[in-house]
Amino acid sequence: MRVAVAGCCHGELDKIYETLALAEKRGPGPIDLLLCCGDFQAVRNEADLRCMAVPPKYRHMQTFYRYYSGEKKAPVLTIFIGGNHEASNHLQELPYGGWVAPNIYYLGLAGVVKYRGVRIGGISGIFKSHDYRKGHFECPPYNPATIRSIYHVRNIEVYKLKQLKQPMDIFLSHDWPRSIYHYGDKKQLLKTKSFFRQEVENNTLGSPAASELLEHLKPTYWFSAHLHVKFAALMQHQAKDKEQTAKATKFLALDKCLPHRDFLQVIEIEHDPSASEYLEYDTEWLTVLRATDDLINVTGRLWNMPENNGLHTRWDYSATEEAMNKVLEILNHDLRVPCNFSITAACYDPSRPQTQMQLVHRINPQTTEFCAQLGITDINVRLQKAKEEHHLCGEYEEQEDLESNDSGEDRSEYNTDTSALSSINPDEIMLDEEEEDEDSIVSTHSDMNTPSVEPSSDQASDFSASFSDVRILPGSMTVSSDDTLGSPDGREGKPGEALELEDGKDLTELPLKRLSDEHEPEQRKKIKRRNQAIYAAVDDDDAA
Repeated sequence: MRVAVAGCCHGELDKIYETLALAEKRGPGPIDLLLCCGDFQAVRNEADLRCMAVPPKYRHMQTFYRYYSGEKKAPVLTIFIGGNHEASNHLQELPYGGWVAPNIYYLGLAGVVKYRGVRIGGISGIFKSHDYRKGHFECPPYNPATIRSIYHVRNIEVYKLKQLKQPMDIFLSHDWPRSIYHYGDKKQLLKTKSFFRQEVENNTLGSPAASELLEHLKPTYWFSAHLHVKFAALMQHQAKDKEQTAKATKFLALDKCLPHRDFLQVIEIEHDPSASEYLEYDTEWLTVLRATDDLINVTGRLWNMPENNGLHTRWDYSATEEAMNKVLEILNHDLRVPCNFSITAACYDPSRPQTQMQLVHRINPQTTEFCAQLGITDINVRLQKAKEEHHLCGEYEEQEDLESNDSGEDRSEYNTDTSALSSINPDEIMLDEEEEDEDSIVSTHSDMNTPSVEPSSDQASDFSASFSDVRILPGSMTVSSDDTLGSPDGREGKPGEALELEDGKDLTELPLKRLSDEHEPEQRKKIKRRNQAIYAAVDDDDAA
């Protein structure tokens, strides 16, 4: 099965699907599946734009709404997770996953599905230690705090995924698992993104929660985005006993969708030829959802997951054979994900813009149907009840912000905060001065016990070569002069066969561009960005 993996999409669906069509012409066959690693931006209308955690000048409709309205249909089954620049109100309607458009499936806050026998899991959002132990308390309309915290990973989602015992083929996360950079060509990574050096040396770059999941799930493949650079690594796990064969995870991070950037990768994945060609639910995952339903929290209070410490009557929520059979009975042994997409909000009309469109907290019929069938809680229904009782959505959040800011209590079992980038990434959108200050905190201590085993340079190079470039964009993509050249100076050429553009020119013949201000980033508080191909009309004086 040919699977395409995309990094940060930023709403550029047209360009991604057109690029896939070009790749298919040069490949051995059609693409069977597209996986997107966050910042998908499923924006339906102007109200959705206001729920994206980006400055107003970056809020542009892009092309998703055409797929939502039915004007276009995704040419290949697309599965994605959420990142930190999303239409959060739209994705919040589907906490357990669902269709955001025909043939485009969101995995939810965390989720696992199967396609052609391949098991695919993922977790949405990015890690922030001060929100990690909170419940899912946010709901529209968001305030300046909740529009950010809504996409922060929570401990309950990690806890659910850690109940899984069956093998995982593919796992998706937006931010990288912490320490993964020690298992690839770290030297080349720091040559390309020198501003990561301090965090890499201190072992604080990436998500400790994702690293914990990597150690537990040991998937065959792990794909990420967020840091806007292509990076491959091979992590060899330790076998729990001598009789078991040690597993290995092939990690690949990809860039964002821009010309001549490594934003897309096509790989061959072994699949079950006899398996259904429909997207299917995963029995073990559904069983875990049923078992952990009582743990759902919709407040902003800090809390810990049950563990075997004498304080909890139950701490093991893994799926038993009996419980999984019960789920199969509930579903009448039909695991096929129903194609029950429905339009729940007005779609953008270019001829009739509505800048004052009201923002509504919606209950999605897909979630209602899913929860009713499994007998679990719709988080949004509980949130609406809590909102009615307290007359203000976000009351808990405001209270907890004061408590967490005034107390010296550790806000998470992880003592460092690396939700986005502690150092300044010229390619990353900074929300404002407060976000920049918040993200500039760098801890000098690692809170994870993951061993920093560095493979030899030959091993890292050989593995990286197994992921060839797919970085062409269709000729229809219009970009500014600042974006026509994509790679930093000094970046070594990628191994593998180069793809050609429509005019027959080889990509390796194109000149390369150094990202502005990448050198000595530690001495600059603000770094300018000019990614007009995705975020247009940025003044020269605007911060990155």
